[in-house]
Amino acid sequence: MPFKKLHADIKEILESLEITTPTPFQSKSIPVIKSGANVFCTAPENSGKTTTLVLTTLHKLKCQEVGSAPRALVLVENSVKGLALHDEFIKHTKYDALRIYACDDREHIELLKSEIFEGVDVLIATPKTMNKLLLLEGVNTTQLKILSIDDAEFLVEKTAYAALMAITQSIHKCQYVLYSEKMDPILKRFESYFMQYAKTVSIK
Repeated sequence: MPFKKLHADIKEILESLEITTPTPFQSKSIPVIKSGANVFCTAPENSGKTTTLVLTTLHKLKCQEVGSAPRALVLVENSVKGLALHDEFIKHTKYDALRIYACDDREHIELLKSEIFEGVDVLIATPKTMNKLLLLEGVNTTQLKILSIDDAEFLVEKTAYAALMAITQSIHKCQYVLYSEKMDPILKRFESYFMQYAKTVSIK
């Protein structure tokens, strides 16, 4: 059972939320993501993709804060989705052991920079904001272990696609996990760039 092999803190939270049985998608995807491979995850809505993203990120970071630079980055389509994802992380985090920060695009970039500088474990941002932060040297990517993209269909849009490509060029080495409902040819194209040797987990 995928949940049984997750960090003890996560299992405790899942029990308190009365989540005991993984969805078919979670059963299939969690072991592959935990292996450290780059993964394309495709499944319909309400398959448990977002929860999988949260659980595997927490597991990768061993549910503890370390240093000040982000060790996980989650890219989202917009700030509304980013703030909703932030709430999901908090729901699954024990005693706020990890510092989760969602960039709100409506805030001034200098404010985002100063708040990230205070120390973040999981950073949630749109590709545009993340790219802007990198250009202003407002975020350190040297400690990144995993980069996940939630509902990745938005990357077919040119500016989001270009921003993502710029972001990945500034990351030395990390695991990439991309979640979407369907595999768009544009998403598949990432295999030639940063998703080398990617595995695919698909539920219909």
